[in-house]
Amino acid sequence: MKGVILAGGLGTRLYPLTKITNKHLLPVYSKPMITYPVECLVRAGIDDILIVTGGNHPGDFLRLLGNGKEYGVKNISYAYQEGEGGIADALALAENHATCGPVCVVLGDNLLEKTIRVAVDEYRKQDKGARILLKEVEDPKRFGVPMLEGNRVTKIIEKPEDPPSSFAVTGIYMYDTQVFDFIKTLNPSQRGELEITDVNNLYINQGTMTWSLIDGWWTDAGTFDSLLKASNLVAHGGANNI
Repeated sequence: MKGVILAGGLGTRLYPLTKITNKHLLPVYSKPMITYPVECLVRAGIDDILIVTGGNHPGDFLRLLGNGKEYGVKNISYAYQEGEGGIADALALAENHATCGPVCVVLGDNLLEKTIRVAVDEYRKQDKGARILLKEVEDPKRFGVPMLEGNRVTKIIEKPEDPPSSFAVTGIYMYDTQVFDFIKTLNPSQRGELEITDVNNLYINQGTMTWSLIDGWWTDAGTFDSLLKASNLVAHGGANNI
């Protein structure tokens, strides 16, 4: 399985911090944000990683991460997303990286307390399809929210006014190579983007979507409040621990 970290976009919710750098290069406590998803993948046994970035500072990722050896990466490569086409649009750039195997996708502003190795190992046992990682949150309206029936996800609703559950679909996804065919069928949303929720719902409709719960804390770091929260969580509890 190969890893993909999506670190594009303009980071407008963190302006003016992002006036001079990419959001994913901002500090979270003692390290740049992007290093946390890199370490998350490596600790899950995934050390061939593609970084998809964009905006005005792509070269800064190369200066920071280099060949990835400092972080335990065996092979690191980079791709550039032009504009803001959405998460699914960015993921489409990983098709050549994925070749004939599955990928584990992590959004570059997602941080976790513990490893995702168990979920990755469970996904490896699947013959096909996708797996998402869920976490119970206090403010599900901010996220994609799953409708659950027993052990099945029946639908994901993006930022619902009346959430059908208290769980959020976190920014960690595992897909087989069919994901790239699904992306090619998408139409832009009202935001003008190709939505990853639409991709996930295609897997759900096909009956090949599974899910795991995240152990320990999880947060994104895409707003001032969540960036501060992430720094405090790392300071007091570490991140990506085994």
